[in-house]
Amino acid sequence: MKKNFFNIVIIIAIIVAIFFARTMFSDYNLKRTISACIVAQKQTAETFDPKKAKEFCEKSVKKKITR
Repeated sequence: MKKNFFNIVIIIAIIVAIFFARTMFSDYNLKRTISACIVAQKQTAETFDPKKAKEFCEKSVKKKITR
């Protein structure tokens, strides 16, 4: 009985840890995706404006996430 209880507690702790890790790294991944988009915009655009590129990338990435 104690062994089963211990296993259940461990499984619940792992699930909680995965949930918190996912929420922590989702912001990081979003920032990295936006940065990569800005770099791509810089390489492909004839005239580059960082503010406009950042706004465009944020809108396009968030639009794809909400689909």
